[in-house]
Amino acid sequence: MKTKLKDEKADELRSEYDLAALLKEGVRGKYAKRYENGTNLVLLSPDVARNFASDEAVNEALRLVIQLKKIPSGGKRRSAVA
Repeated sequence: MKTKLKDEKADELRSEYDLAALLKEGVRGKYAKRYENGTNLVLLSPDVARNFASDEAVNEALRLVIQLKKIPSGGKRRSAVA
């Protein structure tokens, strides 16, 4: 049974990847302002997402649900059976 050397275990990045070249174009704090404003991400199930053309369509539907919740229900429903 062959054991790996410590250096081999620590470096899992393939030799063909030049990490310095990959990371040189990064911008520090690029999304910091957006993060400060707060975010609320929700992952929709694929079957639900297919029913909406855009994020604005999802927001409109949720606003409608909120409005519907504000409509009084009118009390208990009576059974049709007497």
